[in-house]
Amino acid sequence: MKFYIRTFGCQMNTNDSEAIAGILISGSHELVEDPENSDIVIINTCAVRRKAEEKFYGKLGEIKKLKMKKPNLIVAVCGCVAEKERERIIEKYDFVNFVFGTRSITKILDLLERAKKGERFAYFGDHLDELDHTVPRFRLSSHHAWVTVIYGCNKFCSYCIVPYTRGREKSRRMDDVLKEVSDLVKKGYIEITYLGQNVDSYGKDLGDGTSLAKLLEETVKFEKLERIWFLTSYPSDFSDELIDVIAKNGKIARSIHLPVQSGSDRILKLMKRNYTVADYIQLLKKIRDKIEGVSISSDIIVGFPNETEDDFMETVKLVETAKFERLNLAIYSPREGTLAYRFYEDNVPRDIKVRRLQFLLNLQKRINRSLNERYVGKTVEIIGEGKLKKTGDLYGRTINNKIVIFKGVDEMIGRKVYVKINRVSAGPLYGEVVKWDVSRLGRSNLDSYDASIQEDKIQVQGFDPSLQTR
Repeated sequence: MKFYIRTFGCQMNTNDSEAIAGILISGSHELVEDPENSDIVIINTCAVRRKAEEKFYGKLGEIKKLKMKKPNLIVAVCGCVAEKERERIIEKYDFVNFVFGTRSITKILDLLERAKKGERFAYFGDHLDELDHTVPRFRLSSHHAWVTVIYGCNKFCSYCIVPYTRGREKSRRMDDVLKEVSDLVKKGYIEITYLGQNVDSYGKDLGDGTSLAKLLEETVKFEKLERIWFLTSYPSDFSDELIDVIAKNGKIARSIHLPVQSGSDRILKLMKRNYTVADYIQLLKKIRDKIEGVSISSDIIVGFPNETEDDFMETVKLVETAKFERLNLAIYSPREGTLAYRFYEDNVPRDIKVRRLQFLLNLQKRINRSLNERYVGKTVEIIGEGKLKKTGDLYGRTINNKIVIFKGVDEMIGRKVYVKINRVSAGPLYGEVVKWDVSRLGRSNLDSYDASIQEDKIQVQGFDPSLQTR
């Protein structure tokens, strides 16, 4: 049977879709790019913000029209909205055949067989232990791979739905993670990104001394691996040991995503974030003092319940002080089931939220451009990553996560390219190729396909390389 996957949300959702696709392909099913040509449609959902959930329901409406034309089409929903809504999706949408949970993806072949027999159901069994290095994955790149090392989150920030949709923290054993990395290196992969809702918590639940720092120390031993990334960190869990490991190992990316969420201690307390602004600034200083050339990105929520103008100006002050290389901004979105939804009134008017968002956006653009000006005339080393649809130009990123756009040939994707920067923006850098590594030409990879269409195969909502944090 032919199947189509649409993925909404974060890199962990993308990695889940890679596993779902890999398992289905191993079961002799065929992945297609157009739902019109499919026998099975799987929608992998995100519930972090209302907008992401609305996009899912919009897509579900499209699939309903398709099912009216193709009555035998099997429709499945998974991911965070599936966990949040559970049986309600089956009850409300009679064209959906089955719903399954974030910890049930290894059972996709069994679930599909049930659906083929006419059963409609929801399944939320916990089978994370089966999601190991032996699970086949359809990778979205031929040179970079996502590797999830810890599932779930124990933080229970008051605004966040993730602990309720992803469950409590559960780490993979280090030997299993390293076997997956070893397999990837043998297939020619030169970059990996370790993933976790709170990746700094990796290993704590295992009780055997495993940590993210120790995992990184073992990972750098793979000689052919050129870059190691990790996402996403929690400020109060970012250890001195981790800083030291990054500082002394050149393969580990000089890019740290460290969400702060607010610059107001009062709001941080309401958010149930376990640090103060002073703690955060001290951590930034420690990281920048020890890790040469590091870039730090962050997340901020504006318009959290009871956020005053003074609270917002404290956030502005933090952004001006921190000078982040990138900043992801979001308007507060009430999520049913969270502490904030239950106990706080969403009392900041929409127009004020939008004004605050726009103010920070403009401020961050000025900071970005100022930081980027330092690169004019310099030659940077990047790894080619893909091709822009509109212009046909290539793009890649530096080891500190600067996106660089340049003209080149497709063979530069997945290889080191040296680009002299001649123009900058508040986002990407632009330049001309000086030289590039041709040593890997002719490499064969069973997991790969044309990287110029990589963002289309398992469709990822809103793909924009200039905005992707790694």
